[in-house]
Amino acid sequence: MNTVKQVLAQKTGPLIYVCSDDMVVDALCHMRDNRVRSVLVIDEGVLVGIVTQGDCAIKVLLPGLDAKLTPVSQVMTGNPVTVEPKDKLEICMSMMATRRFRHLPVLEEGKVVGVISIGDIVKEAISDLERNVGDLMGYITRGGVGG
Repeated sequence: MNTVKQVLAQKTGPLIYVCSDDMVVDALCHMRDNRVRSVLVIDEGVLVGIVTQGDCAIKVLLPGLDAKLTPVSQVMTGNPVTVEPKDKLEICMSMMATRRFRHLPVLEEGKVVGVISIGDIVKEAISDLERNVGDLMGYITRGGVGG
């Protein structure tokens, strides 16, 4: 399987984030407008957290709080687990499955360079499998090594 860097290279679009003092409604609008399920929380260039749709539903909606008056800092997951571009996707997948989260911020030299999702990893795993099947089919139809 590939590295985080290879997956990030295939992603397009800007980094989606909010500040910790932004209101939850702002985070939700970013999620809606960009069709994502989480946004990073970055203050003065430093990653301080991540907030997901689930966080908003469980920590704002269920208790009856007002998303327009609730700061992101109140519902975000602070100090999120991160990975680096050089990390292997198998490690990321294992970490995500074990710890039950779907998004990993990617840091390079302390700076946020992107986010990978479990969906990104699954797509890459499927691509790898398709390449392997194609290679095996070519090997079989050519009669082995060298045809």
